[in-house]
Amino acid sequence: MLAELSIKNFAIIEKISISFNKGLTVLTGETGAGKSIIIDAVHLLTGARGSAEFVRHGEEKAELEGLFQIDDTEHPVCKKALEFGIDMEEGTIILRRDISKTGKSICRVNGKLVTISTLREIGAALVDIHGQHEHQELMDETRHLPLLDQFGAEEIFPAINEYQEVFRRFEQTRQRLKALSENDQKMAHRLDLIMFQLNEIQKANLKLNEDEELLEEKRRLANFEKLYEAFQLSHNALNGDQKGLDWIGMAMGHLEAAAALDSGYKEMFENVSNSFYQLEDAARSLRNELDLLEFDPERLHEIEDRLNEINQLKRKYGKTIQEILEYAAKIEEEIETLQNKETRIDELQKELASVKKDLSLEAKFLTELRQKWAKKLTGLIHKELKELYMEKTIFEIRFETETDHFSKTGADHAEFFISTNPGEPLKPLSKVASGGELSRIMLGLKSIFSKHQGVTSIIFDEVDTGVSGRVAQAIAEKIYKVAINSQVLCISHLPQVAAMADTHLFISKVVKGGRTTTSVKPLNEQEKIKEVGRMISGAEITDLTKQHAEELLQIAVKNKKN
Repeated sequence: MLAELSIKNFAIIEKISISFNKGLTVLTGETGAGKSIIIDAVHLLTGARGSAEFVRHGEEKAELEGLFQIDDTEHPVCKKALEFGIDMEEGTIILRRDISKTGKSICRVNGKLVTISTLREIGAALVDIHGQHEHQELMDETRHLPLLDQFGAEEIFPAINEYQEVFRRFEQTRQRLKALSENDQKMAHRLDLIMFQLNEIQKANLKLNEDEELLEEKRRLANFEKLYEAFQLSHNALNGDQKGLDWIGMAMGHLEAAAALDSGYKEMFENVSNSFYQLEDAARSLRNELDLLEFDPERLHEIEDRLNEINQLKRKYGKTIQEILEYAAKIEEEIETLQNKETRIDELQKELASVKKDLSLEAKFLTELRQKWAKKLTGLIHKELKELYMEKTIFEIRFETETDHFSKTGADHAEFFISTNPGEPLKPLSKVASGGELSRIMLGLKSIFSKHQGVTSIIFDEVDTGVSGRVAQAIAEKIYKVAINSQVLCISHLPQVAAMADTHLFISKVVKGGRTTTSVKPLNEQEKIKEVGRMISGAEITDLTKQHAEELLQIAVKNKKN
């Protein structure tokens, strides 16, 4: 949910910080006090288009910051954050956006600089803003099928996964067939090229780790003189009169005599004795190495030529000999395919037909599941609309299924259609024009989809405009119902909606130092009665108005319990 919102130098707002709670938060106040400006700030914070006009007059920049708390580790925004390399600590996401007076924006998510498009993707998973003229995904027909899939997720999502597995095989086979069916001249050029490459690699007769072994041998040859001198001096230090082995041999003889006199010195004698024989073996090895060491300038040239040849192949075919050999195996298979092109095309055509048959079955099953859940959804929407006094409204989900054309999500296209008056034809939801009716339709849909959309906060910006009486009460109850599953922030002029609020914020304009600014105040119970009374009667609040307000709030408490 949105836990904290900070706004600085934004439109008429100088500086405010608002804490939000779960449930339904209603924002009320006189027209022009700045209610919609607060919603505009949230909209910009979640990636909406910004401009210099939002910066408060005389200031360098507007600063917006929102703190969101995510309780569910499986929430879609967690996946988005991981995708963009954004760290999430203790289920917290902080969005920040600074807009300069030149119109440029700087966006951050949890302190990391991001683009506007990234901010928009993160924001879309956190907040859904619904206004009088802006309906987001419910009014976008391309979102209707995903919404239906979310509604029936328990059955539809596993079926989509099964379908997509087959779809991947279908696409891979189709791409291989397409590549093989390209014009003969291009294929001939490709065959000539890879045959030359394979011949060049095979001719080199590469062996795994050969380059490392050659580098080691080159190092030895290049340091021949230093190695010879080291071995020679080491051997001389051990062998010959009055050299190391003579002295150690003398020590061994004396210790042998001492051990014969006292067995306590036996271990000391054995240690020196073992060391003598080990050094004697080392001296022989040094002598052998000196006899074998031979400087061969021709061999050094051979090694350098071979390493140069290997490096040339690395520049062309891979960073290591392993990669070069793997590339050779790959193009050898491709050569065989191209040389037997017609046979391979025939095989791929048969394979594609077989996979397409499997795909058709998976798509058909997916369509049947969607149609099944579409009926359930249609029934629920009719129930919701009836509760909003639109019992004569007809809602329908229409499918277009292309049996020979498949996309990643199946073969279906779904769109919501509606008729609000008897005798009128069903029209696409996006074409419904009446503001009051549209508000109720959207609320009915939101009541159902709020459980499935995954957003943490839903914002209604004056969606109750144009309604009154029993419809207003129904809308109030419906908004509260949405708030059971999602945090809801609602700007409203209806006392019925305000009465249902879990938290009531009053927005007002004040003048300080000759400048207008907006202030936000949480209302206590008495202040709430007064504000609901103002919404009922206007400026003049009488005792009767207060009684009506108290009665409305009591009714709201009962309705909440129900």
